[in-house]
Amino acid sequence: MVINQEFEIPQLIRTRRVAALLPHDYYESDRYYPVLYLQDGQNLFDDNAPYGSWGVDKQLASMADRGQGDIIIVAIDHADAQRVSEFTPTFKTKLGRGDGRDYCQFLAKTLKPYIDSHFRTLPDPEHTGIGGSSLGGLISIYAGLLYPDTYNQLMIFSPSLWVTPKIPFHLIKLTHKFRGQVYLYGGEAESKTMVPNMLRLKKELKRQSKTDDVVFRTEVDLHGQHNEARWGQEFPKAIEWLFFSDVADRLIK
Repeated sequence: MVINQEFEIPQLIRTRRVAALLPHDYYESDRYYPVLYLQDGQNLFDDNAPYGSWGVDKQLASMADRGQGDIIIVAIDHADAQRVSEFTPTFKTKLGRGDGRDYCQFLAKTLKPYIDSHFRTLPDPEHTGIGGSSLGGLISIYAGLLYPDTYNQLMIFSPSLWVTPKIPFHLIKLTHKFRGQVYLYGGEAESKTMVPNMLRLKKELKRQSKTDDVVFRTEVDLHGQHNEARWGQEFPKAIEWLFFSDVADRLIK
């Protein structure tokens, strides 16, 4: 369902289409659900999307048949011409200084309160995640570290770390506050730097967090390419591990 075609982003003086995919029995129950906020909403459900689709609706329907995947997905469309700026952190990067901090503030301080007040959510960080792919993965890392009291689950697919390889160092004062789970996926066929940068990120985040409360799962596909179809294949595995696995239960407790 489309929540709003023109959801206001006061931090950026823009509007955006925001949609939600609810569990199949949402209106037939009184249950409360975890929430995952995903970037690049245009590429999550639409089979006719220019760059392909993750097929999130189909993936969750398949999971539901197996008794899994009871989660609310909130899809935020990207900003077209301003996508790069919104998904770029607000410090010096190879793409300049972006509007990432304002965009992350919108997600945590404007959109999340709205979702929590209009849907039956489990609003605590243990049941709240954020994720995306490529630049959407990069901004999701940034959001998770900026707002560790909001998100405990990060779904990071093929993050564009070439934009800012030293992101852990810029956020060193924040990293130690994050506790939760990080699902990292990357393909060897994407670029020569994709997997090495991703593994370096993992190493630095682990070193700086200095806690066993941060758990990583790293998936590397030797033949994986940089596209929506491949990220869609990875989606159900990431959802299951982040929200419905023994690891998730242990961290929530």
